[in-house]
Amino acid sequence: MPINASQKRFLRGRTHHLNPVVMIGEKGLSENVLTELERALDHHELIKVKLRTDRASRAAIIQQISEQCGAEIVHKIGQVACFYRRNQEKPVIELPK
Repeated sequence: MPINASQKRFLRGRTHHLNPVVMIGEKGLSENVLTELERALDHHELIKVKLRTDRASRAAIIQQISEQCGAEIVHKIGQVACFYRRNQEKPVIELPK
């Protein structure tokens, strides 16, 4: 379910106080990291990820996370990216219309 611009703005405001729940290092995106991302998205819906890699691989990793986890990219600044995926059973965040 794609989110619209006002929903993205709402989510961006909620990401400021979040701490990164997953940190990705030089080894990149492994199966264990993807499993942790899935778990975090199921539990929190909105997560912040720290990417400690070079700029070129950061963009590829962010796109890969979005595709493989089915998450929307809320925003990305420097080494930090935020993702949102609604939990179908127990929604935590109520998005504005």
